[in-house]
Parts: sequence; C-alpha cells; structure tokens
Amino acid sequence: MASTRGKFETRSPENEKTKKYDRQLRLWGDHGQSFLENARVCLINATATGTEILKGLVLPGIGAFTIVDGNNVTGEDVGRNFFLLKHSIGSNRGSAACQQLLELNPHVRGDYIDESCETLLATNPSYFTTFSVVIATGMPESTVLQLSKLLHVANVPLLLCKSFGQIGYIRLQTPEHTIIESHPDDGFDDLRLTDPFPGLRKHVDSIDLESLSRAEHAHVPYIVILLKALDRWREKHGPTSLPTYSEKKDFESIIESLKFKHHEGDDTPHVEPLNFEEAIKARARTLRKTEIPDNVKKLFEDKECENLNPKSKPFWIMVRALRDFVAVNGTLPLRGSIPDMTSDSDSYVRLAGVYKTEADKHCEDICNRVNEILTALGKPLDIVCEPEIHILCRNSHTLDVLRTRPIFEEYERPKSNLITDSLRNNYQPEEPEIVYYVLLRAVDKFFESFKRYPGCLTHLMETDISKLKSIYSKLVQEWGIGPFPKDDLIHEMCRFGASELHTIASVVGGCAAQEVIKVVTHQYVPINNTFIFNGILCTSTTFDL
Repeated sequence: MASTRGKFETRSPENEKTKKYDRQLRLWGDHGQSFLENARVCLINATATGTEILKGLVLPGIGAFTIVDGNNVTGEDVGRNFFLLKHSIGSNRGSAACQQLLELNPHVRGDYIDESCETLLATNPSYFTTFSVVIATGMPESTVLQLSKLLHVANVPLLLCKSFGQIGYIRLQTPEHTIIESHPDDGFDDLRLTDPFPGLRKHVDSIDLESLSRAEHAHVPYIVILLKALDRWREKHGPTSLPTYSEKKDFESIIESLKFKHHEGDDTPHVEPLNFEEAIKARARTLRKTEIPDNVKKLFEDKECENLNPKSKPFWIMVRALRDFVAVNGTLPLRGSIPDMTSDSDSYVRLAGVYKTEADKHCEDICNRVNEILTALGKPLDIVCEPEIHILCRNSHTLDVLRTRPIFEEYERPKSNLITDSLRNNYQPEEPEIVYYVLLRAVDKFFESFKRYPGCLTHLMETDISKLKSIYSKLVQEWGIGPFPKDDLIHEMCRFGASELHTIASVVGGCAAQEVIKVVTHQYVPINNTFIFNGILCTSTTFDL
C-alpha cells in the first residue's frame, strides 16, 4: 500500500525566535536548545494524548515532527482532542492535527504519513529508526512489542503513553541514555578548600588580614576566610584534619578570631561583617573531602568505558579521558566557578580568575587526552568538540547513564526477569498506582482477546467486568503478586470505557513532553522507567519495572 505524505512549513525571523525561547534558554542553555532544534520526533497516532505531547514539544521549538496515523477524524476524536476540528471529520487525523500544531510555532517543521504503524512495520520498519525519539499512543500490545524490539536494537528511545479514563501511563525505553547535565537539587560548590590547588594557595597566602582596614576586612571573600581558618585549625590538629560537627564551635571561634581587631581610639561604628557570617554558614558544605562520586566511579568501570573501539560514542571517549585525568591527578576537574558572596568587585574577580585559570588547565589536559584517544582509535578529531568537553568538565560530578529495561522483555518474560521482584516489592492493594499498572496490562490483554476495550459497549458492561476480573486474576497468579484488589477498581476500569479525558491527556502529555526534552538535550534525569498518574487522587508514582 502506498503512503500519502504531506508537509507543512513556515518561517519567521531569528530575533523573534531568540525572544520566544528566552526563558527556556535559562533552563537548558544554547547547547540544549541546539539539541532540541536538531531533534526529529515521530508520533504514532494523533490521539488526544499524542497531540498534547507534541504541543509540549512544538512550543519550545523541537526541530521537526512526523505523525504516523492511518485513521480518519471521527466525531469522537473532535470531542476529546483540542487539535481536531469539526470540519476535519472524515479527513486523515495526522494531517488535521499536524496543520493545527504548526500554528503554535512557525520555527518547527512537521509532516504526516497517512498509514498505520502496523503497515509501516511490515513494509518499511527501518523508517522508525531514523528519528531521535519515537512516541507511541493508542497502540495494541502486539504492535508495541514489535516496535519495542525494533527500536531497542536500533538504540532509538521509545516513549509509550496512554490516557485511560482518569489514569495516565508513561513508559520510557532507552537502551542507553547518557546524561551530562543532570541539574541536581543538592548541588555543591566545588571550592577545593580541604586540598587547595597551588593557584588558590598562592592567592590566599598573599592576603594579610592583619594589614587590612576595617572596610577591607568586611569585603574579603569568605573562601579566603575559611581557608585561613582551616590553616590555623590544622596547625593544632594535624595537616589533614577537618573539624567535625561536634567541633564546629571551636572552628567558629577561629573564624571569629580573624575578624578586624578594634583599636583604641577608633571611632568607626562597629558593624558585624556579613562575609564572616557567610564563612560560618558555609563551613559544613565547603569543608569536605574532595571525592569521586559513586555514580562517576560506576561510569569508569562501565564496559563501554573499558572497551573503547572505533564505534564508541563521544560520551564514552570523554569519560575515558576523564578517568585517565583522575588516575593522574586524584580528583575530577575543577568546575571553575564560585558562588556569589559579600566582597568588593576587585577581590571577587581576582578570586574567580584563580578558579577559572585552574579549571581551564584541567579542561585543556582532558581535551589533549581526548584527542590522543581519538587518534588511537582512528577517528576524526572533530567528532568531539571543545565546548562539549568544557560542559562535561563542569558537570563531571553528576555524569550518569540510564539503561532501561526493554518493553518487550517486561511484557514477554515477566517471570524470569526483574519485573516479578519489582512488582512484589511495590505491590500493595491499598496503593492504587501499582494496581492500576497491572489493570492497564489486563486491559491490553482484554483488547488482544476481544479487539475492543472493556466498557466500550455499555450493554456488555457486566460481562466485561467479569472478563476483565478473570484476566486480572490470571495475571496476578502468573506473576505471584497477590492479594487481589478491591472489585471497585475493576469496575472503574470498565466504566472508563477507554475514554480519553482531555484533562488527563493534557497532564500525561505535559509529563511525556518533558521526558522527551530530557532525552534529546541529555539534560536532567528521565524517569526509570514507568510512570503512573492517578487522576482520581491526583497522585503519581514512578516504578522501575
């Protein structure tokens, strides 16, 4: 069967584009926006959930999208999908949704294919492997398994999404997703006070607190104060000693002793200097040993880092260079930035320059090592650009990799894989999110058996309840995860009748779009791997299944 293909495209000035994306650039930067604008996303089926996902990608400026949908618009579609209009009834659903979505952002390219996913998988399966991410909605289990196997081998991320009544479901499959900028909530300042590098040591030693005036004392950066206080502490307790929590009062008294000494006849009004208060407050978070985080150690031990070859990804080449740097220097590269603090501009700029100079040296060493590795592998040097290495060095403490379990393994071999233990650990009948996961699986089994969802035919409601209960019972017995849930949850799934409520679709669509952005920008940490939204209680849970 030949496919019908259409395309829409509009343009607008570059300066308007910069203004439009100003807020999101603050979240993921120019490089993140560049990744987003170079990404190509495929949406399978323009359901209400699917179009809401694309809305969340079109607005921030995804590069291009394609909708694969062989269905025509029905009156039911118009009633639950804001991107389908009454006059579109009878036309291809992908075409109608594509045209409306592109009205949201003239910088985005979009097209559609008037063909079902099943047909494309049979005639041209490699088509799906050309995208950055594939998003699947409104698909039966058998098609999901085919697509999951295909994309797992091709290392293309797959996002499976569903809105079923008041329940939302998102499942991410990504064989290997590398994360450079995770943006942790508990970030720390990389100041290296416990083991100062030569440039910092020289800078701090050049500042004589006793020779400074009261005004100059009040503008000494707290980093200098803390390091001088630590020097005095170590003179008494040993060259590697650090104050413990129980000794914090003793250390604070040393900080206090460094303050400007009031001289007889000095009539200058006494004002408590803020920089010394900052030093006391920063003691706990800055005076700690410089260590290699466990997540980074795991990367160093990863087989992809150990066994580099000409097919290795740039990420693993940079991680190997980072490991070699740590082997020589004992620490990760310096971030090269310092926090805001009370100080005069000149003192702050000079101190910031000390950190930046050292960080640039570290980055240069790693750049050289990356080039050596690329040369040894016979790969061109330009496949890893210097800005990428700078970003990796700044975020070396939070590097990570996510490898999710394939969907087809979860569905086809639950007994012999981790899903059984994971479900046993998470399954509590009084916790509805995990129960709804099993119910959604039972609903898919129902569709495979009867080619319709339970509750779609109201005159068969009681029969469907009995059938769904039997399917659910068979699943929980097969997985060994009982006990059986309350009957009202079974009844609720049938009452939903596979309806796609726009409020639920919009929540699921927003969450799913967020996950796609994480995947294509390699920033922030995606879900691992199953997300359930309970619209009845307005709660959500993530499960690693």
